Amino acid sequence: MPKIHAATVADHRSRQRAALLDAARALLAEGDASKVTFAEVARRTGLARNSVYKYFPDRAHLLTEVVREAAPHWTERIRTALAAAGDSPEDRVAAHVTAQLEMVRDGEHRIARATADAQDAAALRAGAEAAHRALLDPLVGALAELGDDAPLMTARLLQGFVNAATTALESGADYAAVADRTVRLAVAALRGLAPLPRADR
Repeated sequence: MPKIHAATVADHRSRQRAALLDAARALLAEGDASKVTFAEVARRTGLARNSVYKYFPDRAHLLTEVVREAAPHWTERIRTALAAAGDSPEDRVAAHVTAQLEMVRDGEHRIARATADAQDAAALRAGAEAAHRALLDPLVGALAELGDDAPLMTARLLQGFVNAATTALESGADYAAVADRTVRLAVAALRGLAPLPRADR
């Protein structure tokens, strides 16, 4: 019986912690990290404010954990898009750019962006930057497989198109128009490099 009780308590704590992270994630997705307070997170989960301290010692730990848990989801979403793309470098780049812009459209980027702009920014920026680096990993791997001799540099430069597109979308630009132009620009930039070997060569 004690083991069953311990397991039940652990399961309850796991669900409560997940609920707190979901509440913080929802607040960040709304675009303002300053709204992520223990009082507001507790209110949204129906817990007492003091209960939040049982799971996270302070706000910085809560926010950092939101980003840490979100990053693998973002990376997997991009990997899935790349796996479904064609074998050519152009198809891979188009899939990578499109997947990221779809996440921007869905509000996912606001989590890292809002966290990076938070008052307690030093540790949080590190977490957000790590998440952004993780987003490049699938493209870096694809470019390396395709024969790029500086895949990280190429991926970072191509990411500049996505960053500019994100700014445009945040300013209210039309998603379809921005996404189409960004994909075409990124693909054109890739073609401007020394030719990468294609999969059928």
